[in-house]
Parts: sequence; structure tokens; C-alpha cells
Amino acid sequence: MGNRIEEHLTKLSEKGEKAFITYYTVGLGGMEATRKIIEAQTGYTDVIELGIPFSDPIADGSVIQQASYEAIKEGSSLRKTFELMKDIRDGGSEQPILFMMYYNTIVNFGVEAFAEKCDECGVDGLIVPDLPLEEQEELREALEKFDTTILIQLVSPISDKRIPTILSNARGFVYCVSSMGVTGGNKAFHSKVKEYLQSVKKQSKIPVMMGFGIREAKDVSPMIDTIDGAIVGSHFINLMREGDYNPDIAREYVSKFKNDLNNM
Repeated sequence: MGNRIEEHLTKLSEKGEKAFITYYTVGLGGMEATRKIIEAQTGYTDVIELGIPFSDPIADGSVIQQASYEAIKEGSSLRKTFELMKDIRDGGSEQPILFMMYYNTIVNFGVEAFAEKCDECGVDGLIVPDLPLEEQEELREALEKFDTTILIQLVSPISDKRIPTILSNARGFVYCVSSMGVTGGNKAFHSKVKEYLQSVKKQSKIPVMMGFGIREAKDVSPMIDTIDGAIVGSHFINLMREGDYNPDIAREYVSKFKNDLNNM
């Protein structure tokens, strides 16, 4: 079986569709709320990024930091996330799902054991923002034994000359950070965001996704001809929190965003 993320994005590309990816912190509002929010997005969101709560999420702004803190307080953990993933897969879901997490959590679990568990529970991909390319070998080798979970690479406006190296063996999609700093924040994209995205697109054999600071589809309209999709995290978490984790609000938001993204 191929990788769900890669297969799904290939189908979108063939149809000329843009991808929509959401981020949600696992356990925010409780594990059952997380399950319902995942289920509500099926058929609308192309890839769901699940944030594994961590006590020191250095790449994240205040919204996701707070979400992490609250989820940990409610008992969320990597082991519980694996249990949730197994239940979702046992229920027949083929929704592409990846984990966004920090390397400390993987090391603590055991790199080999972690890779095996990802395979067992059907985790399609990983984003590890504090693990630079030069230090990915141990994790990559462990994941490649099972060939289920792919490692997604991040690039930023200052990656510049490193972009060809980062993209040389990249899989799935490339996550383009659209601004300097942490997730969320205001809508101030990097001043040369368009040129930077065009440069990445020119060099990438895989889809190019734009994340950080996006709330509505129109936020990416100036870049729509360059990018293959958009990622929303902090705004989605705020919506869920304000809506008392109502899955109907999640469904309404993601269906509208996906529709707007492909009709601008």
C-alpha cells in the first residue's frame, strides 16, 4: 500500500485542486472531542495535522502553546493519541493524518518503538520542527523499515541556498513557513513571501503548502497560482475553543475554506 498523503495529493493534482490542511492539538477539549473534530473534517480537509502536546513547543505561538498546556492538563499524551489513531483506522478511516511533534517526545518513547507504533496505528506522516535535516538520519532509518510514515520537510524564507538539499529526498509535501517567528501571530507574511514561494515551487518535485498566519482562503489569494495548498492551525484552534469544540463548526469552517480555496 502506498502512502495516503502522497496518493491523495496526487489525485488532487490530477484534478487541478488545491489542498487544505488543518492543525489540531490532540486532547484539547478532551480525546472524544478530538475524535469528533477529526471525523467532522473527513471529506473536506485533505490532510489532518495532529499536534502532540508538548511542554515546550518552541515553534508555536501563544494559541498552540496554551492548547498544548490545556491538553496535557486534561491527560492527553502520545500513547493516548496512538490509541485514538488505532481506533480511527480500525473503524475504516482512510483520512490522511500526520503528527506534528517535537523530537524530545519521540526520543522519550524510543525511536524504533515510535516508528513501529506509527506503522501499527496508521500514521501517514510526521513534522518535527526542531529536528534539522542533518540530524534526521536515525528517525528516517527507523521509519523506512516500515515504509508507512513519511517525514515532511519544512522550509522558511531564510532557507535560501539550503532549499535544494532539504528538498532532494523530500516526500509528501513541503511545508513552507510564510513568516518569520512562531505559528499564529498576525497576518504579516514575510515581505518577500511570493518570491520565496515561487523559488520553492520551481525547485520542488512535490506539492508546496503554505502555513503560518492563515485564517481564510482569501489570505493566500495573492499566492494561489504558486502554492498547491494552505495550512491553518491557530485560527482553527481558536474557532474550536470559542465554539465549545462543536464538530459542526469544524465541518462548516473546513468545507467553506476548501470551497473558497478552489473557487478564487
